[in-house]
Amino acid sequence: MVVRGIFKGLARAPSLGRNGEKAQLSAAAPAPLADPFANSDAVARQAVLDEFEQAGFSWLWSTDREGRLSYISPGATVDAATLVGKSLTSVIETDPENPDERSGRPLRFQLSAHSRISDLIIRFTGTSVEDVRWWALSGQPHSLPDGTFAGYRGIARDVTSEYRRKREDSRAAEFDSLTGLFNRHRMTRRMDAVLAAFRPTGQCCGLMMLDLDRFKQVNDTMGHPAGDELLRQVADRLRTVVGDRGEIGRLGGDEFQIILPNFDDRGQMGELAAKIIQMVSQPYAIEGKRAVIGASLGIAVAPHDGDTREALVASADLALYAAKNGGRGQFRFFTSELQDEAFERTALNHDLREALAREELELHYQPVVRIDDNTVVGFEALMRWNHPERGEIPPAVFIPIAEESNFIVQLGDWALRQACKDAVQWPESVRLGVNISTVQFANPGFIATVKEALEASGLEPRRLELELTENVFMRDKEMVDEVFAALKGLGVRLALDDFGRGYSSLRYLQSAPFDKLKVDRSFVATCASDDQNSAKIISAIIGLADALGMETTVEGVEAFDQLEVVRQRGGKMVQGHIFANAMPIDEVNHRMASGDLKIEPNGPSRHRIERRAVFRRVGVIHDDHRYEAVMRDLSRVGARIDGLLGVPVGTKLVVDLGGGQLAVSVVTRSKGPVIGVEFETPLTSDGSGGLCTRHRLSPLMLAAATAAAASAPKGRQQFMEVAVRGSRDHG
Repeated sequence: MVVRGIFKGLARAPSLGRNGEKAQLSAAAPAPLADPFANSDAVARQAVLDEFEQAGFSWLWSTDREGRLSYISPGATVDAATLVGKSLTSVIETDPENPDERSGRPLRFQLSAHSRISDLIIRFTGTSVEDVRWWALSGQPHSLPDGTFAGYRGIARDVTSEYRRKREDSRAAEFDSLTGLFNRHRMTRRMDAVLAAFRPTGQCCGLMMLDLDRFKQVNDTMGHPAGDELLRQVADRLRTVVGDRGEIGRLGGDEFQIILPNFDDRGQMGELAAKIIQMVSQPYAIEGKRAVIGASLGIAVAPHDGDTREALVASADLALYAAKNGGRGQFRFFTSELQDEAFERTALNHDLREALAREELELHYQPVVRIDDNTVVGFEALMRWNHPERGEIPPAVFIPIAEESNFIVQLGDWALRQACKDAVQWPESVRLGVNISTVQFANPGFIATVKEALEASGLEPRRLELELTENVFMRDKEMVDEVFAALKGLGVRLALDDFGRGYSSLRYLQSAPFDKLKVDRSFVATCASDDQNSAKIISAIIGLADALGMETTVEGVEAFDQLEVVRQRGGKMVQGHIFANAMPIDEVNHRMASGDLKIEPNGPSRHRIERRAVFRRVGVIHDDHRYEAVMRDLSRVGARIDGLLGVPVGTKLVVDLGGGQLAVSVVTRSKGPVIGVEFETPLTSDGSGGLCTRHRLSPLMLAAATAAAASAPKGRQQFMEVAVRGSRDHG
């Protein structure tokens, strides 16, 4: 009652402005109603009002019927007098981040509806940009005796400190304090919400799980503050790459998660994943030092790979595990085969440890040829594993397993010793190249192993060429420089392998004492195509090496059109199938003994898009019939399929690759039970060297289509199925 009476008296009472001056009421202020305190002493009433305002617990305010401030307590703000006559909504607004805002209605709406306002948190800006505070605003609409709206009368209190504390607490519950990204709690709630919203419509949602490679090494060698700064920089790079396409969170440690709502194109996801890995893997400047890490990434897509958060996260985690085990620095999509792959890796890891003792491992040698006279100038030692039950297991499968378990040190030492023993029998003009893994290079006993291998075999150091990748530079710089100096002290040669694949190659050439650059095969694969950028890059690398006094070897040359490009661009030494595949030591020795050091190139005239030899059961759909067949070869743009007779060229088919992957195709070749098809939309990389469709049918749509096909009347089959027998190719 007291406050109500005070407000009723405000229309007659003089207002105190800044420095005690009177702030005049708006001319539009309504006439006062009857005041129950009218017979009280005006001076006493004014004193009570002044004491209330000066106590500083709350401020008084009022507006006219147009929403203009007609009164505001002098203590509310330093420029109270200048606010009289201004629109209330011009100096305050509802804070969109307000954790206590429960009405869901903006302030303007409540004022226009003449609603009662109760402790609404508003943001006050006044006339100064720097004067930003938060008030808890309460007010009651005021009416004249005839019911006409006459404005608001109310109270406000400053809750800036309390509000900021609550907002910080709210932010702490949602955001990672180190990086500013969303935290695990926020990402969990967000993913649940997105999946729940998308589930009824079958919409897709992508999930990426990302781990940093070699982050622990930065923490251990540079300290935890440096590790924290590195994580902040990683977060900044992720924001730059992902942008508004997804929501990024840090789950803890060096684990990150990216939610991609309404994202189902695996081609675009793969491109984004590759860009993330590229950006995260570039060097970081921290405390005046240089840190280099990598990243591995697993991808799953709802509802195909799981329609609940738990299932989707489990699928993405399994894909991440496969990416890390596949050699790190890569991405993988989840596939149902990954569970079997994880089990198989465990079994292979066990078998690999016994392979040396059982003499299942051997070295094959691929020649390096000087192209102006086709003379062999060296061989690269390549490891092969002939498993007694599984047959030949590709190095791309077992080398990452060995690196993960650190068995690569023992395996690499064996390869180095054996290769030196084999090479000592060759002519002195022929060099030996041996691949050295990052783990092996960093092993404290590595220098001693190289020295022992040379001494035991009698091989001249100048004939040994150790092939290293840029990953060796991700170790401590002082250690790397010491190992380089020791190796050069032994007299061996150093080659930088896969040059151009990394992101900071030129930096390494400033200090590392390399004798050779090996041009990465990825440039050769496309150098003869219409896009000449690869050819230009090959030319630039060769020119750079010449300027630095280094040799170059171009890897992966398979066809004459590629060989001609390399020759035109200044290449002098080539390694690839056009000259020879890797061969066992007996065949090498036979060539050396005969004195035949020349190999004539032999291969296709033009390089064809890579086709993978496969043996895979697929479905072929034509009209309302489904046929069972076998896919023999697969590339991004087409496949060879066995098992259907009488299919005319030009026939449109749908190839069912499984898991909702349907590839619309047209027959381009047909001979007997073998057809060649061209895909309407090229396949995309699955991150592990395989191929997959960009889009998939959701399980819901797939089930509906299957049910509809089962109930529909069938026409006459146009093609004849033929039984196909065979086995999967290894290698």
